[in-house]
Amino acid sequence: MLILGIETSCDETSAALVADGKTVLSSTVAAQLDLLRKYGGVVPEIAARRHTELIGYVIKEALDSAVKTLEDVEAVAVTARQGLIGCLLVGVAAAKSISYARHVPLVGVHHIEGHIFANILSHPEIPLPHVCLTVSGGHTMLLYVREGCRYQLLGTTLDDAAGEAFDKIAKFLGLDFPGGPVIDRLAKQGDREAYHFPRPMIKSRAPDFSFSGLKTSVINAFKERVARGEALPLADIAASFQEAVVEVLVAKTMRAAEAKGVNAVSVTGGVSANSRLREAFREAALRQGVDVYFPNLSLCTDNAAMIAAAGYARMMLGEVSDLRLNVVPTAPLEV
Repeated sequence: MLILGIETSCDETSAALVADGKTVLSSTVAAQLDLLRKYGGVVPEIAARRHTELIGYVIKEALDSAVKTLEDVEAVAVTARQGLIGCLLVGVAAAKSISYARHVPLVGVHHIEGHIFANILSHPEIPLPHVCLTVSGGHTMLLYVREGCRYQLLGTTLDDAAGEAFDKIAKFLGLDFPGGPVIDRLAKQGDREAYHFPRPMIKSRAPDFSFSGLKTSVINAFKERVARGEALPLADIAASFQEAVVEVLVAKTMRAAEAKGVNAVSVTGGVSANSRLREAFREAALRQGVDVYFPNLSLCTDNAAMIAAAGYARMMLGEVSDLRLNVVPTAPLEV
């Protein structure tokens, strides 16, 4: 079955063609980096307008890249839950139009479920059950993936998401946007033990996260150096901040895997591309005797291929939407 996936939940306009939920024939992503850098982050209304401008071109590019036409599409999967409401509406409107015109099934997908399937696309052999950490600019949550499309939420962030903290610290330090990749590159030049920033909730048995206190600690350390007229070792600050975030994410995830008695962990979302996070997870997984899985780098950030894969899985369970499908900007992942 050939599924057209559409993803417009935040700032990436994406379309993809995936066969049988596992073979990516094409994946087109149009980012909004020019706007992000200009405004220092996502402006929801502006992002939605850009989606409107791009969605038709992106779908055509996905079809052309796969040497397919709309006549070949057998179903449409679209992100309908969890995201910016105006952005979601653009993708859902496009998906409904194609579904209606072509008389093919429509499947509304939860954005977080899409990220889970990014790893399944990359590693079809990933065992069930396993523990999944989804970590991005908008989300930091631990999920117990029990079986196909069945999940248990273990923990989430109480304030800032990890990726959000990266972006805010990068902005404060005068670095480029988005902050995650910039800090990752800069940290390689620094000493990650130069500053011992707090590891929020790392000793707590609760599987939740908090990064606002860490963010404040980094800002205060920066201001203290400025007040004393001292040089600003940005690479050291970046490396030390990144290490604090990584230690918390790894510790919480590995503890959850132990508590659930699973021998596999998946890490997904935009922050899963972070090189130090991948390194630390592999080290911890080796010590604990579990396997750790990361998506291909092209599937870490928001993309429509993961949405198509999740949509196929839902269809195999007999779950489809109709033209009354609406968007829900904040929605729990169905368990």
